[in-house]
Amino acid sequence: MQQERHNRYEKARILGARALQISYGAPVLVETDQSEPILIAAEEYDAGALPFTVRRGAKQ
Repeated sequence: MQQERHNRYEKARILGARALQISYGAPVLVETDQSEPILIAAEEYDAGALPFTVRRGAKQ
């Protein structure tokens, strides 16, 4: 699956949201040896395993 390009603010928001989910017990989506939620989220992001979508230019 081709990963769409996110700017650094979008990536930070995605990783932060996913790390919070992991810290509250959400299942991890990749095999990893990491124990820190933010590092796990980064591995998931790099693997393209995160089910997040980014909507740009929201209409009012």
